[in-house]
Amino acid sequence: MTRPGSWRADLMAGAVVAVLLIPQSLAYAMLAGLPPQVGLYASLLPLVAYAALGSSPVLGLGPVAVLALMIAQALGALPAGVSATEGALILAAEVGLVLAAAALLRLDALASLLSVPALRGFENGATLMIAAGQLPVLLGSAAAGFTLPSLLASAAHGGWGARSAAWGAGGVVLLLLSRRARSALLARLAPLLLLVAAMLLSALTPAAAGVAQVGALPSLAVPFGLPRLEAALWLQLLPSAALVALMGFVSSLAVSESLAQRRGEKLLPAAEMRGLAAANLVASVTGGMPVAGSFSRSILLHEAGSVSRWSLVFVAGFMCLAMLMLAEPLAHLPKPVLAATILVAVLGGFSLRHYREAWAYARAEGLLMAAVTVTVLCWSIAAALAIGVVGSVALLIQRTSRPHVARIGRVPGTQHYRNVERYAVECRPEVVGLRIDESLVFTNARGLTDVVLALVREHRERVGEPQRVLLLMAPVNHIDVSALVALQELHAALAAEGLRLELSEVKGPVLDRLRSVGWLERYDVSLYLSHHEGIQAGEHALRPSLADMDAPGQL
Repeated sequence: MTRPGSWRADLMAGAVVAVLLIPQSLAYAMLAGLPPQVGLYASLLPLVAYAALGSSPVLGLGPVAVLALMIAQALGALPAGVSATEGALILAAEVGLVLAAAALLRLDALASLLSVPALRGFENGATLMIAAGQLPVLLGSAAAGFTLPSLLASAAHGGWGARSAAWGAGGVVLLLLSRRARSALLARLAPLLLLVAAMLLSALTPAAAGVAQVGALPSLAVPFGLPRLEAALWLQLLPSAALVALMGFVSSLAVSESLAQRRGEKLLPAAEMRGLAAANLVASVTGGMPVAGSFSRSILLHEAGSVSRWSLVFVAGFMCLAMLMLAEPLAHLPKPVLAATILVAVLGGFSLRHYREAWAYARAEGLLMAAVTVTVLCWSIAAALAIGVVGSVALLIQRTSRPHVARIGRVPGTQHYRNVERYAVECRPEVVGLRIDESLVFTNARGLTDVVLALVREHRERVGEPQRVLLLMAPVNHIDVSALVALQELHAALAAEGLRLELSEVKGPVLDRLRSVGWLERYDVSLYLSHHEGIQAGEHALRPSLADMDAPGQL
């Protein structure tokens, strides 16, 4: 977990990140509709649990903005008599159990269900909704809502307070000015310094009269205990917990993987899932809320020189000290200032660049990104995640429903073969050279015959009457049973036109599977070590036999 001499670097990194985590813990708990101390509890022992089982030395674990919005939506439908804090504990327990079950079943590959465009669309939509949701708090309005339509409808029936708006606007301006400071340390400390200054000004002067404040906090001793055990309540929150677990794992893995690549370290997705599961389970018995990795805190851990996961243990230690020191002053913290820290923090990561790049590179994925964002803003988080997952899978199926097959010819004077549509190449009339550019599986197998026959007709019209079709199989890493049947159908279709099917450069594992059922011999398919050899062979194609070929797995 660590190496000798690294504790000083981890201690410093822990101190720096704790400074950022204090205001974020308070703000994100409030964003989720929970008492501020719940965010502090979620920033203590859950970090230690992740440090014991996770694999990333720089994943800044704790409350995060996107999950806070999801938690708020989930807790908004709690039945009467159930507090938001009780619901948050159940939600954290279920998130931990879902992740633990997924880790046990080795389902860490589920992270791939949400493509990058869908993930970015979701995060940007949540960012805008979080910012919109904090405007009423910042302006002293009673408006509330988890979507733009509901928020606007609520705002139409409520006013705003000039004093609250002044506090909130002042906080936003000061935070924005701090980002222009030449001192990176000042920029990092600015949210905490602002909160401390606001608490002192509110406690010692009448400047905050009439402005909503955090209010008296209960004892900040960690409340150990099991969540409320009611089967109906757990069943009601389970779908939301599954969505929070998926989003928390996907976003955390994206952050930790990007930093692991930058640091030249190896990340273990299964260990990340176990670590997140343990952190959320611990949060559920220590008064916390669901937790995940934060991009801003992770970057800060990396830049502060974190060497091992001990840095998270030190973060928890500094948070514990902060809780002891800030228990009384936090009661005087004006809520508009806390809303200002959320607003500036979340909008700092918003950018339209991702939409422009996705639209320029692949319009379908750009549209998916925009659709997910709009769904978060106008419908619900659950619907947005569903659209993201279904859209990602649908685009994958659409891209792979027809195999990409290119008609190829020889680059003059070489033994290289390239796409006739992109290069000036030579083609021999008697042989149609084709290259299959992907593995053949059930999603694209049905279209193989149609694609090949279309290219054969094109060859016949432009080059001459062929006698055989030679498939370059080098890019094919796998052929499943559906594709094997498709190859048999292709063989029959070509035979009906008087054409012979031949293969070149078949990879060893694929060749082993074909040999295991005697497919080459059964259909009298010629096989060549190189595509150039196959083109030059003419009508005297080599017959495949175990004696003629290399040992299994060598091609």
